[in-house]
Amino acid sequence: MDDLEFSVVANNLTKRFLTANGSEQTAIDNLSFSIKPGILTGLVGPDGAGKTTVMRLMAGLLLPDSGELTVLNYNPVNSSQKIQSLISYMPQKFGLYEDLSVIENLSLYANLHQVPEHLRQQRFEKMLAMTDLTAFTQRPAGKLSGGMKQKLGLACTLVRSPKLLLLDEPTVGVDPLSRRELWQIVYPLVREEGLSVVFSSTYMEEAEPCDNIIVLHQGVKLAEGSSRQLKDKVRGLTYQFKIPSGKLPRNLQSELLNHPDFIVDAIPVSNQIHCVRNPEKSEHAFFQNYSNFNLRPRPETLTDFFILALKENSSAEKVHALPVDLNAASEINNENKPLIKVEQLLRRFGDFIAVQNISFSVKRGEIFGLLGPNGAGKTTTFRMLCGLLPASQGILEVAGVNLRHARAKARQNIGYVSQKYSLYGSLTVKENLAFFGQVYGLTGAKLEQRITELVTAFQLPLDVISNQLSAGYKQRLAMATALLHQPHILFLDEPTSGIDPLARREFWRTITELSDQGVTIIITTHFMEEAEFCDRIAIQDSGKLLALGSPKEIRLQAKQSDETSMNDTFIHIVEHNRVQPISTRKASTT
Repeated sequence: MDDLEFSVVANNLTKRFLTANGSEQTAIDNLSFSIKPGILTGLVGPDGAGKTTVMRLMAGLLLPDSGELTVLNYNPVNSSQKIQSLISYMPQKFGLYEDLSVIENLSLYANLHQVPEHLRQQRFEKMLAMTDLTAFTQRPAGKLSGGMKQKLGLACTLVRSPKLLLLDEPTVGVDPLSRRELWQIVYPLVREEGLSVVFSSTYMEEAEPCDNIIVLHQGVKLAEGSSRQLKDKVRGLTYQFKIPSGKLPRNLQSELLNHPDFIVDAIPVSNQIHCVRNPEKSEHAFFQNYSNFNLRPRPETLTDFFILALKENSSAEKVHALPVDLNAASEINNENKPLIKVEQLLRRFGDFIAVQNISFSVKRGEIFGLLGPNGAGKTTTFRMLCGLLPASQGILEVAGVNLRHARAKARQNIGYVSQKYSLYGSLTVKENLAFFGQVYGLTGAKLEQRITELVTAFQLPLDVISNQLSAGYKQRLAMATALLHQPHILFLDEPTSGIDPLARREFWRTITELSDQGVTIIITTHFMEEAEFCDRIAIQDSGKLLALGSPKEIRLQAKQSDETSMNDTFIHIVEHNRVQPISTRKASTT
């Protein structure tokens, strides 16, 4: 086994699934690749690319319809159990039993993997120390934060020493600190212990350290190579320029993306816009068209390559202009009055204080971001703002209504998109829209008109069962359901978690348009680069407000330069707060 030439070899691999209407859908189409042992391999691609199907095929949980696959020199068609005895596989939901404690989950996996009794204590101690969970052995897995669940899932996966480790989107839905901690565990396993690791992701920056990267789209391999080899494909196409004073980054991005003949991608990064030139246009013509932007070349990134590759191979329909008509009461239309007012907001769960005396306000048409590591209290804050959870103390007004006394009235002006989209999977797109429209009190011709407008705007397939939609189209449908009653405030709870960069770009163009039309947006996200789109952000940890202001103001408060990424700024603020004595911690509330 130690002299393996390849850990995994796939030749013309194909896998199809039956859909609910009896038709066949090809998930993997004539896919070929090979993975050498002792290296880190990234499997990247947009939602619906086939990443999870490939993972499950390698784990012997699915069998191919045609083609050949060998894993550690075994064929899963006739040796799936042998493969499973040699590998470890962490699925997207971490594979935990939430009613069991941390130590009980480890013991269960040790039993499943037949880890000898005399090795267990040593192995458990190593895994607990490696994942920093030693102090939480008796806590039920369901009571852990997202980042801690992620680390426990990895510990359970590694409770025995595998020959091959498969990680299926291990960092979806967790904050930057938790993502960094996971890779601080995984990288040494590859570099120092020679473990073969294959992981799938839509986070392109995570693929940067990979020895080999396989890019998938709709079950087909678009590219394969090292990070440097893939980045070389966009060399000479990448530029940057400073954002002019007084110009909103998201509006400038939207303007640039309206010129696809020249601009393939544009994204705010710190105080700059990073853009990618259409390779079909000459550099001279590009500079002529954008001479007033003070363009200069910049180093290419994996995301640049990924976006270009996706756009060259994508047929996804773009979102059209959104129909919004805010027929607001006078107190809501008053632009000088905050649409959301929070003063000394506090929430207790028994003796535990989840949110501790936070204060802020949000103006009409503002995009306001709630950021924080897993377990910071931002979800609790978010649920109180939505009227889904009562406050224990403090003042909370939404759309001119005190949520303590008139929660139902406030909800008439609120649209809500949850992390899991709250769709009915067995209903069609049209049936979902009709159901939610009726919940919001829309009927007859008015409901039909709104459905038509939103289906046209979001380019939704009316008669498709929602469970059959990709994550990107599920997100569009969830947005459409939330906008049916033309709310003044749109609450978005990690709406871009698990979708690819191209879908995220399209999503933020939609949000920009809604904001321009006066819709107030409250959003939580673990993608720190998305904070650049917000007018203001609040960073929370341990229930406290650590920083509040525009992205530029947040950097100033953290004593970071204009060039510092929001990801690094966020990590600095949270880590600095955690090492301070409690008595010296103070949140900025400018």
